[in-house]
Amino acid sequence: MKHLSTLILGMLLALGAQAQESPTGNAVRINPGDSLPVILKKAAHIIPSARQISWQELEFTVFIHFGMNTFTNREWGEKGTPPSLFNPTALDAEQWVKTAKMAGAKLLIIVAKHHDGFCLWPSRFTDYSVKNSPWKGGKGDVVGEVAAACKKHGMKLGIYLSPWDMNSPLYGTEAYNEHFRNQLTELLTLYGPVDEVWFDGACGEGPNGKRQVYDWLSYYRVARMLQPQAVIAVTGPDVRWVGTESGYGRETEWSVVPAPASALKDIALTSAEKVMKEGVFFPIGDMMEQDLGSREKIAQAGALIWYPSEVDVSIRPGWFYHPGEDSLVKSAETLTDIWYSSVGRNSVLLLNLPPDRRGLIHENDVAALKKMKSLLDATFSNNLAKNAAVFKNDSSMLVRFPAPVLFDRAMLQEDFRHGQRVESFILESFNGNGWKEIARGTTIGYKRLLRFEPVKTDKVRLRITSSRDVSEISHFGLYKAPAEKR
Repeated sequence: MKHLSTLILGMLLALGAQAQESPTGNAVRINPGDSLPVILKKAAHIIPSARQISWQELEFTVFIHFGMNTFTNREWGEKGTPPSLFNPTALDAEQWVKTAKMAGAKLLIIVAKHHDGFCLWPSRFTDYSVKNSPWKGGKGDVVGEVAAACKKHGMKLGIYLSPWDMNSPLYGTEAYNEHFRNQLTELLTLYGPVDEVWFDGACGEGPNGKRQVYDWLSYYRVARMLQPQAVIAVTGPDVRWVGTESGYGRETEWSVVPAPASALKDIALTSAEKVMKEGVFFPIGDMMEQDLGSREKIAQAGALIWYPSEVDVSIRPGWFYHPGEDSLVKSAETLTDIWYSSVGRNSVLLLNLPPDRRGLIHENDVAALKKMKSLLDATFSNNLAKNAAVFKNDSSMLVRFPAPVLFDRAMLQEDFRHGQRVESFILESFNGNGWKEIARGTTIGYKRLLRFEPVKTDKVRLRITSSRDVSEISHFGLYKAPAEKR
């Protein structure tokens, strides 16, 4: 009999030679003659890079969409909007950071430039920026204030730089790629450590009516050179978009997915490992399908990579602040549901908090976040299985309590640093006569959260019903959510 606190060590020591095999790295090639068992073995030992590990463990991050659209009441800007419109009356970047931290976020991504091209820092490479706005007499720097607030309050910093630029006369020409690299260099050298560089794939027309051919690989090299610890998302090599802006991830979410063979071939590299190490992998293919990493998918792959999911959603219907949406802020209950369906499904949650025209996150948004945090804290502050006795046998784990406990939530985690392996599992309780299923699921990965009707028992069993190699469960927890107030 062992306490749960010794479970991880006991399981790892008992797994034998299989679990001690060296991982294959962040990516691996699949050879034409590889059998399915060989492919499964390779997939099971792909591991995240150091930057991906740090990112995944953040769990919850925040987006800040603030700019010209805030003052024109638009979601998508337009060319020619004068900088004179940008004039927040009480901008407080510390309020943004403190609000995000209060809610439990570990990183804040500031939209430094959206599609309209207006820059929230005084860029040397354009006049279309805060330096030509009335805010602070043209001496302000929103990105700088955000970076300082993040440093002061222990929040990691992320940067969003839109590749589309409706304002730049260079857009649609090769010279724009150099312009974009110059602006990216400013953002990645002037403001200290950056832990996430966020690109989308937006590509509309510039002021000359042309569209741009983006030199993505050169953008990635700039980021790797200047901020090597930063993940590049979601049009990038480290983190992929989940595929919707709903906040809800897949029930089955694999961090190991096929690497498009065309991407490897086009850049003429000899190994998938080199692709990921140098950061020049460009995501190609449909990453929005429900099935990205099943046995059927990886059996047909030319290579496999560790490419985890980020789930983005706004706390309001829009990404920028609109006064008409003050009554449409997502409730704490909805935000909590989103948490279970993103963080609880092997993804990182990216929640957008759009400051208003004052330059403050609105009171309604703050109130919803406070209540969400209180609901989560009330549920997960006490792991009922922490001091239970644990018995293990092959692919099952028996947790025994000295007296019956009441719970309605479960948390499962794999040791994702060693790979993702579990394909399916069943959670059961003993009712005095036999075992009864509580819940079942497919992937676990970094974290899986389960919700079910309250169960009271003195014995719980977790059975791994399918796995790509010996499973390594790093955490098992049982919790009771607070009763809903009526």
